[in-house]
Amino acid sequence: MSLFSWLRKKAEKPSLVPPVPRMLSYQCAGIQGIGRRERQEDAFSLVNAADVTHILQYGLLAVVADGMGGMQGGSVASQGAIQIIEADFQAMDRNQPLEAQLEGSIHHANQWVYRRLNGTGGSTVVACIIFNQQLFYAGVGDSYLYLLRQGQLVRINREQNVLHRRYLELIRSGCADPTFVAATREKQAVTSFLGIDALEDVDQLRQPMPLQDGDILLLCSDGIGSMLSPSELVQCLKGPCAGDICTALEHKVAEKMHPSQDNYTAVVIRCEK
Repeated sequence: MSLFSWLRKKAEKPSLVPPVPRMLSYQCAGIQGIGRRERQEDAFSLVNAADVTHILQYGLLAVVADGMGGMQGGSVASQGAIQIIEADFQAMDRNQPLEAQLEGSIHHANQWVYRRLNGTGGSTVVACIIFNQQLFYAGVGDSYLYLLRQGQLVRINREQNVLHRRYLELIRSGCADPTFVAATREKQAVTSFLGIDALEDVDQLRQPMPLQDGDILLLCSDGIGSMLSPSELVQCLKGPCAGDICTALEHKVAEKMHPSQDNYTAVVIRCEK
């Protein structure tokens, strides 16, 4: 074979260019209901959910806040917290660690609620940012953040109530006798929330968690998280799209409709390629 023929044959051979990996896309939906309460004190937000370009450049924000009904101004606290976190999200520097900026936003919202209500009202909050296909989370209180991955449901956030704090105290002291915990009063009372003079306990992921194709995130107030069992949640989360999942959650809450059913709110994010 001549040199010319060999060169021509090499030029005709197609180059093996590796395929460009597909980026995750996100289906988002939310629901809200008053339950058996007189007024709605939950609030939620989705920012950039419908704009793929903005998600790539700035990320996706999802927040659920549950105004504390046993205090004053629950709706003021939850809605105000949402507005603060939304504004902070828009101003975040995407070249700096988002986990620290999200934690700072929780403290900012806490200061606003405390000043606005003079310590007489409060709200829980669970806030998530998805950026570069990674999950950033921070929150306080007893709202819920779940991940459904490959059929397994995992609660990502930590419970911040008297019962959980008592467990931690016992473990750290070297005692794990459950009878001590059984005698604890007001076990479900929240120990950290927006509206405290000095907020010390912010629950968060210290490092972002990579998301995968098929992952489903559920942010919800305790009107759903404390009323539906893990198996019932999994059943609802297997819906074909985020909207259907929200519909299934709402139907399940209505089906059970506990006599003390609280306000309920949920945000669903379905990750797919």
